[in-house]
Amino acid sequence: MPNQIALFKKYIDLLDEVYKVSGLTAVLDSDASLMTAGANANEIVIPKLSMVGLADYKRNDGYVKGDVDFTFETVKFNYDRGRSFMIDAMDNEETVSLAFGKLSSTFIREKVVPEMDAFRFAEYAGLEDISKVDAGATLADGAAVITALRAATNKMDEDEVPYENRLLFITPTLDGMIQDLDTTKSKEVISRFSQKILVPQTRFYTAVELIDGTTDATKMGGYKKADGAAEINFMVIHKPALLQYTKHTVSKVTAPDDNKDADAWEFAYRAYGLADAYENKRAGIYLHHKATA
Repeated sequence: MPNQIALFKKYIDLLDEVYKVSGLTAVLDSDASLMTAGANANEIVIPKLSMVGLADYKRNDGYVKGDVDFTFETVKFNYDRGRSFMIDAMDNEETVSLAFGKLSSTFIREKVVPEMDAFRFAEYAGLEDISKVDAGATLADGAAVITALRAATNKMDEDEVPYENRLLFITPTLDGMIQDLDTTKSKEVISRFSQKILVPQTRFYTAVELIDGTTDATKMGGYKKADGAAEINFMVIHKPALLQYTKHTVSKVTAPDDNKDADAWEFAYRAYGLADAYENKRAGIYLHHKATA
């Protein structure tokens, strides 16, 4: 039995790799070394710095003293989801212990990653003080997409958002419209972003509802577009603006001999993390969306 547990742990070590391959927002993960634990297990502490600007220097009086405000803000993790599964001991044995590996990788790729991406985009879209269009609009052709992207880059430039690490997240449909133009103008606008990532519309909403999965009606779990939400056309995100931390844990693996309810392997997957942005860096997020239905 210990050898079987070791095999399961080898599969567990591969879960993050699956996420990195499939997750569109994985590129936005913040540096975990900068995360400081708060007083409670579900909190982190974020340093905030503000100061006054220059003042006149006077030869008789010298420098005008300035104020520096260095504080710490406590932020709570806002994403905590999980599932547990059982695999019959004989099913796993007859497939040479591949059942767990197949189930776990498929579950992460098809269920976990799309939900996590959708949740993050919706959280960033719903933040106050981000830059966005005044009203939703459908972009009918490539020229309209380019005009909208130019407006986004102009806004960020005027707000002095650094060019480096500006990522463009855009639907494949709109990107296809740009590709069809194949003009110097379109290529110039796209070059203003350090990276372009295509996001399926099914992961791209201004708000999502996480289904609790606790009743017969909601047993499928997952997520859906929230009532009153709009489809996102594209988002431009300056990576340093975000507070995005993720913990992936298979918190429990129970062997059949220790399972009191069934002759089966039981394992649980939990996704726990934070999707937020620094209050003084909200200009690093630009949202363009369609009108609400």
